[in-house]
Amino acid sequence: MKKLLSNKKILIKGNVDITFITIVLILVSLGLVMLFSASYAYAYYYFNNFFHFISRQAVFALMGLVVMIIVANIDYHILIRFTVPLFAVSIFLLILVLFMPDLNGASRWINLGFITFQPSEIAKFSVILLFSHYISINSDSMKTFKYGVLPFVIVLGIIAFLMVLEPHLSGTVLIFGISAIMMFVGGTSLFWFLLVGGLIVGAVTIVIMIPGLIQYAMSRVQYWLDPFSDSTGKGYQTIQSLYAIGSGGFFGTGIGGSKQKFLFLPEPQNDFVFSVVCEELGFVGAAIIIILFALLVWRGFIIAMKAPDKFGSMLAVGLTAQVGLQAILNIAVVTNTIPNTGISLPFFSYGGTSLMMLLMQMGLILSVSRYSTVEKI
Repeated sequence: MKKLLSNKKILIKGNVDITFITIVLILVSLGLVMLFSASYAYAYYYFNNFFHFISRQAVFALMGLVVMIIVANIDYHILIRFTVPLFAVSIFLLILVLFMPDLNGASRWINLGFITFQPSEIAKFSVILLFSHYISINSDSMKTFKYGVLPFVIVLGIIAFLMVLEPHLSGTVLIFGISAIMMFVGGTSLFWFLLVGGLIVGAVTIVIMIPGLIQYAMSRVQYWLDPFSDSTGKGYQTIQSLYAIGSGGFFGTGIGGSKQKFLFLPEPQNDFVFSVVCEELGFVGAAIIIILFALLVWRGFIIAMKAPDKFGSMLAVGLTAQVGLQAILNIAVVTNTIPNTGISLPFFSYGGTSLMMLLMQMGLILSVSRYSTVEKI
């Protein structure tokens, strides 16, 4: 009986991870400053209001910080009961959005009148939550195909099918990347990664060889490798982004000193806000922001390693991976390292509901950091 009791564990609530929350607050503050600097010219020209974007973003940031604090004080295990219902809701919303009016050629947003949001944001979180719970209850069987591969393929296949119909390829790539990291950390055998990777390469090769598709694929590659081949069309935004980055030099032009944001760089408050960051803060400022993201990811994984259980560990891994991958993909796009995928920069790009949800997820990581396990005496 004594041995049985000694094997039981209880959760002890402590303080949040100060390093992690400090990095989050710095990124939110920098994001608001740079969003205002990048957006005020565009906001005045199109909305006759310098503060059109920043006023909305600041309100959502404040609400998001309140939500983050509340969530950080809630036991994250309560989420387990919402795993399946939230995933079902996300599937419903991904179907519903297909019947919404197009915006810039895509059906990605649901407008409720008082708020607009992307169902893909909810889908990302629901997948992270679902996989965290699944891995936690099947951790001993993750090396097998039945438990370590097949369920993930089915879930991701459903999500990918619906998101490609929007189309939202960047979101699909992000969810696949997050899932791959969670599977690898969760214990899926490297053999299955190599096998699936080979199948994907083979499938892509076959698809691009279909008449008509190969020409489209090669044109996308051409505009990526040489955006100046269509300087007033598909390569325009990339070119303006590169001009902004190059103009920043080592120390930048100073906050507010960007020239590209004056209607040269299309919608600088969204996916290409990092271009303005590079122009105004230079190499030094951009490097500091990249380091801050790297520190956030590092601290998130430290929290995951110290988590009291597998569910908390995988939850922290998935949410941290989302921020890290999204930052990497956005920075890669604006520097033309990869083709334009239309993905936002966490904490910096305009989007109130997205920022609120991101801060809620940071609150969950902080919730994981609050708990430790001790043996009963």
